[in-house]
Amino acid sequence: MHIRFDVPADPAYPGRVAAALSSVRLRRFTLIGAALTAAGAAGLLASWGGRLSSLWLVLLVGGLLSMLYAPWVRWRARRRSDDYAVEGGYDITDDNIMMRSGSESGGIAWDGVAQVRETGDFWIVYVGRMPATVIPRWLMSAEDAGTLHSFMAARGLLQPR
Repeated sequence: MHIRFDVPADPAYPGRVAAALSSVRLRRFTLIGAALTAAGAAGLLASWGGRLSSLWLVLLVGGLLSMLYAPWVRWRARRRSDDYAVEGGYDITDDNIMMRSGSESGGIAWDGVAQVRETGDFWIVYVGRMPATVIPRWLMSAEDAGTLHSFMAARGLLQPR
């Protein structure tokens, strides 16, 4: 397998990458926030006017703030990364993933990849428990994306969302 494609110097691209990487780590804030909001709302309705109504109100507000944390972080990541748009590219083989961005380049050996998760337009590549890089599917041809998907599935790397 040898897949090569370029990444244009699009000001929106770094923000999309930052949003994809942060969405995986921030999903738990949304889930915890939803649970706190539900508990706070149920408790507030059950004890309306009672002694513990302020506790339930704090849970409700805390849950709402927790749910808003992930979109806020993604918005800031997109806003802050707009200045980082440079041309780059990927060169993916059976042995490794080579990435270049501007004047810098780096690579990840497939033997070091623990898992790959599909999110939106990206495959997020993990080395250990840490996301190491993303592979943008929409910049690849459909044939190359299918080849890479088959390769990763054969190695047991693909994880469901």
